[in-house]
Amino acid sequence: MSDTIFALSSGALPSGIAVVRLSGPAVRFVVETSAGKLPKPRQATLSALRAGDGRVIDQGLLLFFPGPASFTGEDVAEFHLHGGRAVVAAFLGFLGDLPGLRLAEAGEFTRRAFENGRIDLTEAEGLGDLIAAETEAQRRQALRLAGGAFRERAEDWRRRLIDLRAHIEADLDFSDEDDVPDDLSHEVGVGIANLRKEMERELSAGQRGERVRDGLEVVVLGPPNAGKSSLVNALAEREVAIVTDIPGTTRDLLEVRLDLGGYAVLLVDTAGLREGGDVIEAEGIRRGRARATAADLILWLDENGNAPPQDVLALGVPVMRLRTKADLAGISEGVKAVSVRDRTSVDRLLDLLTREVASRLGGESPLVSRARQRDCLSRAVAALRNAEGKALPAEVVADNLRQAGDALGRLTGRIDIEEVLGSIFSTFCIGK
Repeated sequence: MSDTIFALSSGALPSGIAVVRLSGPAVRFVVETSAGKLPKPRQATLSALRAGDGRVIDQGLLLFFPGPASFTGEDVAEFHLHGGRAVVAAFLGFLGDLPGLRLAEAGEFTRRAFENGRIDLTEAEGLGDLIAAETEAQRRQALRLAGGAFRERAEDWRRRLIDLRAHIEADLDFSDEDDVPDDLSHEVGVGIANLRKEMERELSAGQRGERVRDGLEVVVLGPPNAGKSSLVNALAEREVAIVTDIPGTTRDLLEVRLDLGGYAVLLVDTAGLREGGDVIEAEGIRRGRARATAADLILWLDENGNAPPQDVLALGVPVMRLRTKADLAGISEGVKAVSVRDRTSVDRLLDLLTREVASRLGGESPLVSRARQRDCLSRAVAALRNAEGKALPAEVVADNLRQAGDALGRLTGRIDIEEVLGSIFSTFCIGK
């Protein structure tokens, strides 16, 4: 990492303040060239910021963070400029003309922090989720991950695995010695079982964690002209779907993101279910059914309050029945009624959905929130299960514990992670 990288780390221009961040071996040279001298570490200093030819580009605040006690582990500087396009363009142009400097790639600051041991891979993923968080639940979960909660738990598991392997090796190498306990095998077995149960609890909670991160998926199904698109527009409080009296108007899937009580919900409008129709409509119906298969909840809409057909019930997905156009019909027993012409009934439905989502996703933020994390932890659990077999040779148990430790190492980024780094850090913004 001989290059010094730089990027605009703040939001879109123009803005009140623009923050340009640098990291690398040439940071001190850049600071001294532009500001005239190196400021005290971590102390904001007002400076005239100059280009290489001595002309003043702007007057702004300068912060210097000497490595290794910085975010990236390298020398880091932040220039807080006025957020005008011309100011930022002039300063970035000055940096780009200096030898050994280049624009940062997406997520490169965070990648350097990881490669320099400042954070582990779960913390890097937490930072990415924190930047992308749109709801309060996503923010809380991402902050817990970025703060090192998963790293601390994984390191505790790994230390205990190392201790268990040491016990097994002691049993193998010093079984004739007096200071090796006779019940060592039982102690190891209990330790393995406890570790497996702890990891399984996190895996179970991880299904909720992935839903918090990605959003609970609610698919709207029903016959044509049941008011599906009208209800989606009402729930979103904006016109996102075309609404007409012509059956088959909706032909493709339409996704709307909602924030219900701080939880992300992905609402999916679908084509009306019916036989016949043209080829395009039939494909839309097929896609709607396929999407419902993987949904967390189905909203079944019918203006007469009729139950969904057996093939919908057979999907095994929870169904909430709604009688639409309630302003035009009487009461259907056991079926919730809603009318897009009655905002009170729409708000009641929103409250109902919010309670439903909170009951599924509420509680302490889980540690597992990504498929990669789930895969690593699942491999560790599988290895521990294999180590619990009765009458297994000690060498086999020790090897299974090694495999569990390797899986945890992949989780935190200690081993075999080069192939996943690009996909993780490419989702970051340029200045992070």
